[in-house]
Amino acid sequence: VMRTLVALLVILAGIAAVLLLGLRLAAVIREVGVLPERIPEEGRIVETSLGPIYVEELGPEGGTPLLLVHGSVGWSRMWRPTSEALAAAGYRAIAFDMPPMGWSFRDEAGDYSRQTQAKRLLALVEALGVRPVLVAHSFGAGAAAEAAMLEPDAFAGMVVVSGAIGLDRDGSGQAPPWPLSYAFMRELAVSATVTNPPAMGPMLRRFLYRKEAATPEVIDMLNRPNRRAGTTAALADWLPSLLVPSAGALSTRPDQWQAFPIPLAFIWGDRDTATPLDQGERLAGLSGAPLSILAEVGHIPQIEVPAEFQAALIAALADAGYAA
Repeated sequence: VMRTLVALLVILAGIAAVLLLGLRLAAVIREVGVLPERIPEEGRIVETSLGPIYVEELGPEGGTPLLLVHGSVGWSRMWRPTSEALAAAGYRAIAFDMPPMGWSFRDEAGDYSRQTQAKRLLALVEALGVRPVLVAHSFGAGAAAEAAMLEPDAFAGMVVVSGAIGLDRDGSGQAPPWPLSYAFMRELAVSATVTNPPAMGPMLRRFLYRKEAATPEVIDMLNRPNRRAGTTAALADWLPSLLVPSAGALSTRPDQWQAFPIPLAFIWGDRDTATPLDQGERLAGLSGAPLSILAEVGHIPQIEVPAEFQAALIAALADAGYAA
């Protein structure tokens, strides 16, 4: 019986390995024939001192600039309904793709640490010639907060949306869990999930309380950049920054939030399971900044309840004195 069980486990492991290799091959086939310069017509590439960044802009040139920072495995288009509402209110909405996602550049060294991403954000602001209010969601809020702490004069304020900050978590000396310490294994994991089109819907719904918000149009939008050549390998390089807490990042230290250098506000869903509401409450308590709570909403309010989120964001900006 034991030998039969062992043989069965070996067979199952072999089947799983073949399936994963098949998914990786499928990703290679999908990610061919898309030239880097074939960016969406709605945006443009901004050359910065640290590399080219894809941005999408809406609203009047003279409007108060807002820099919209997306979260993990997202891209600038996630903000489109928000950008349209902000532009209609007179703001200048600037959404961008955080490397290596979307149509921005990929780092040959694979450096996507929070501190390096913060420097890329600062380089983008410099290239654009703006002093914006940051509006940063989920994992992107860590890099945005880091940038604000490094160079507060570069920004007018910040609104954190369901921020994945990781207070008190320092990843010094840590590595991704085995077997994800190996690049090829990370590529297999990414090709089975993020860059596997049928997996996008189930993965998105895990972050939503209002599951019906994962419409085919939203899923297609999220899948769109994943046909770009090299996406699976680039996201595999990025994955450790998601799995292992940032080492030495200012934004993981509570004392830095107590002395946050620019005006600050928070927006959070009360049914968020990725970054539960108590994390937002702690950040708000440390900083003394206002916290807007959206009822019956999960981790991605700009997708789940666009109109309600837009109203909360515009109200937070107005309360902080940032008129359009």
